[in-house]
Amino acid sequence: MQEIRVLDSHTGGEPTRVVLDGGPDLGTGPLADRVRRFREQFDHYRSAIVNEPRGSDVMVGALLVPPSDPTCQAGVIFFNNVGYLGMCGHGTMGLAVTLAHLGRLQPGDLRLDTPVGPVTATLHAGGSVSVANVPSYRKVKAATIDVPGVGRVTGDVAWAGNWFFLVGDHGQALDLARVEALTDYSWRIRQAVNAQGYPEVDHVELFGPGGVGSHSRNFVLCPGKAYDRSPCGTGTSAKLACLAADDKLAEDQPWIQESILGSRFVGRYRWIDRTAGTIAPVVTGTAHVNAEATLLIDETDPFRWGIR
Repeated sequence: MQEIRVLDSHTGGEPTRVVLDGGPDLGTGPLADRVRRFREQFDHYRSAIVNEPRGSDVMVGALLVPPSDPTCQAGVIFFNNVGYLGMCGHGTMGLAVTLAHLGRLQPGDLRLDTPVGPVTATLHAGGSVSVANVPSYRKVKAATIDVPGVGRVTGDVAWAGNWFFLVGDHGQALDLARVEALTDYSWRIRQAVNAQGYPEVDHVELFGPGGVGSHSRNFVLCPGKAYDRSPCGTGTSAKLACLAADDKLAEDQPWIQESILGSRFVGRYRWIDRTAGTIAPVVTGTAHVNAEATLLIDETDPFRWGIR
């Protein structure tokens, strides 16, 4: 049997599965090229690692690869139930904690090469992780979309390693008991946003009032129709970009973002270019290692490469 060794963690409830051994050999070159190679030649590995029967729709995989950027100590490609992610904030936190668990990372900085540029994960002595994400910005403010079955919805389009449509005025109660209704609502928005001028958007982020001690609660629908259990690292970065553009949050002022589960990230930013609206976001959270496994690829198993 073919073996794939993995280590699982969760960040605020959102799982990450780091591939330690047995993943595909993607060769060398820029990570964007290696993602293309992964998609075109080895996509069955993606499915085997994160899809049922070994995984689930919510699982995010992380393949460690040699970096292309000489300033980075490692490279990482994130993937999920339907494809590949430019960046993943919760996954980067999970990766840092995983490497610490293995004795490969001490408190300090880890610079990572990703398909959308380098990021830095800082492991703190107390176990939390800060992710200095890629430069982020709002592309469009207050885009109004006609959503079938819902009506007109207005939101911002922002980039933070992934593309987001962020909606504050939605009239939805962001409660865990309403996950099915929130998923349906957000999926309708996603389809309409893609059809009406923004095909790049693959995440929908709904915002509402936060609990005691937080600024906001969110519900984030990911590309494969699973909701993010964490407050979403790239989603928090996108929110910071919008707040900065609207002059609603000062540099280095903390923004406490709460997930639909109640788990929290703390975000801060600094300006890179005020004129262009580009910020450097930093998001801090906590991850926990929770499983170690060897996945077995049995040639006689009709679902050995996952259910796709």
